[in-house]
Amino acid sequence: MGVRSVNNSLQQFLDTFVRSGTDAAREPSGLTATGGVISDYTSGSDVYRAHIFTSSGTFTVSALGTYPATVEYLVVAGGGGGGNYSGGGAGGYRSSVTGESSGGGASAEAVLPVSISPGTYTVTIGAGGNGGRGSPPASPSTNGNPSVFGPITSTGGGFGGVEGASSNPGGSGGGGGVNAQISGASGTPGQGYAGGNTPPAANPAPSPSAYQGSGGGGAGGAGQSATVPSGPAGPGGVGLRSAIAGPNYSIGANGPGPTTGGWFAGGGGGGSFTGAYGTGGGPGGPYAGGGNAAVPLGEDGTFATGGGGGGSGFYSYTGGNGGSGIVVVRYKIAQLTATAKATGGSISYYGGKTIHTFTSSGTFQTTSAIPSAEVLIIGAGGGGGGGMGGGGGAGEYELRPSISFPSPVSYPIIIGAGGGGGAGVSFPVSTSGSQGGDTTLTHPSGPYIGLGGGYGGKYNSPPTAGAGGPGGSGGGGGAGNPTGGSPGPTTASSPGLGNAGGTGGGFPPDGGAAGGGGSGGAGGNGSPSGPGGNGGLGTQAPPTFRNPASAPSPSITTPPAGGGGLGAPGPGGGGFWFAGGGGGGVYTNTSTDPGDGGGPGGPYAGATSGAPPAGANAENALQNTGSGGGGGIQVGGTLYKGGTGGSGIVLIAYPS
Repeated sequence: MGVRSVNNSLQQFLDTFVRSGTDAAREPSGLTATGGVISDYTSGSDVYRAHIFTSSGTFTVSALGTYPATVEYLVVAGGGGGGNYSGGGAGGYRSSVTGESSGGGASAEAVLPVSISPGTYTVTIGAGGNGGRGSPPASPSTNGNPSVFGPITSTGGGFGGVEGASSNPGGSGGGGGVNAQISGASGTPGQGYAGGNTPPAANPAPSPSAYQGSGGGGAGGAGQSATVPSGPAGPGGVGLRSAIAGPNYSIGANGPGPTTGGWFAGGGGGGSFTGAYGTGGGPGGPYAGGGNAAVPLGEDGTFATGGGGGGSGFYSYTGGNGGSGIVVVRYKIAQLTATAKATGGSISYYGGKTIHTFTSSGTFQTTSAIPSAEVLIIGAGGGGGGGMGGGGGAGEYELRPSISFPSPVSYPIIIGAGGGGGAGVSFPVSTSGSQGGDTTLTHPSGPYIGLGGGYGGKYNSPPTAGAGGPGGSGGGGGAGNPTGGSPGPTTASSPGLGNAGGTGGGFPPDGGAAGGGGSGGAGGNGSPSGPGGNGGLGTQAPPTFRNPASAPSPSITTPPAGGGGLGAPGPGGGGFWFAGGGGGGVYTNTSTDPGDGGGPGGPYAGATSGAPPAGANAENALQNTGSGGGGGIQVGGTLYKGGTGGSGIVLIAYPS
């Protein structure tokens, strides 16, 4: 969500209050710029505008104002993938925010803030590195990718080594390996810390039960060593917190103790053969790093935090993927003394409306009565099924054209998390994805609930146990299974349900799985000879929320890159599309055509299945679109992981 900076709509908003006598402000004269999701907020008497990029795009300055032509930034790279037992290192963390610090114990960068002149500045968001495993077959972990803002580059996090292979340096270093390099890999000065060391007693271990990995390094601290022989594995290094996008911390992950939000670049936790896993990002909780679930698979680092992937607990299970990075740019635009009608989320102004965008859970707190607000609530997308799996279903797209908000009242908002992708180890072992989380607005006349999307089914024979799951829209059936998930049931709290998932094709020969249902159309059926079914089409947000300043780039058609704006590209290049279904996977020995996500001809909002023939995990859906994850593919005897569903979102708009 963004401010229409091409015509100074913030001043129109302020003038409204000046005329009404309820507020006063001085003429703002900051930069005129576009790009990313925009958040305007006050700090004391200063008004700042932050441009938040969770996918690649451009920061474009069309004019300078009377304030200094400088910006502050936070640039976090993608986290490294976890390996067998070893946690991945966090992505490099560079900051110029006054009063904060950069990674690895460095102060805010002295050459900053960056001077800005009219023009276009490239923003690249680094993807997280892939988790790895020892065998069968061996699949190495990879480093995270760098994030870039103009001349500023942060280094991707170092990977955690698979068994018998060393970890790698990066923005923060990967945790020390088991049966390989004992010392944790180093971090980059001014960006992050080293990974933890693996104690000699576990390297090599006297028995498999003593295998305990170390944590990856974080921006705020080194990864920790494991306790041997019984565990726990080493926690990941703690991340850092930033207020660059405003005091409500609407971005980042939760942190230590009572603090919430705004945390980035935590290291991935170490894995453990005994199940005594290391937490990601620091003691006591995952923070920004990927911890470990109570299964041998390592957890993924948190989206848009640069967190490292968690280490797995066994040589044949895959470590978690690193979390993608983030770039935030802010600058001063005004000075004022003002009282808004509400607080919470990222606040922006467009078309005479004040718009609150919640991309993470928080509270909508009214300070003045709001007689009528337009509200869009979208549940999280379901995860795609593992190898030859169905695409995840989209979360419910629920538009409420008029809700009143009395004052002063707090209205809690919970943003649903995307469902996890199903696992694939070796034929015929795979699992279904998981259900997307519900998105909820608590209100006296509610609650208003956007149901999470149904999970994508797994490959199964006989076809009685791999059906797609029900939800806001249903998940697609896996190969060999004729059943797609259904939407529903419709209730007063959830009236905006979508469509059913498609039916899976038979196996053999090629096992085309079905696409997940979308808010605007049903998932496509899989063909027995391929291809996989396309995901159901999503829905475009109403004009109220379509601020051109925060539109996704129409040239980007493949998640997780959405152009740095709100929603995803759609048919004809239009933006602001949400809740598309994930595409179905295939058996790729003879078919090279998995399903697209979100509708024919392009993914729009849903995720595409993995790309054969080399083999790859399915794509994750674009975050905060409520779209389904792609279904995993099979290459030879290897079944690949399904994609994670996109998290939900809440948009609230009322007259300024």
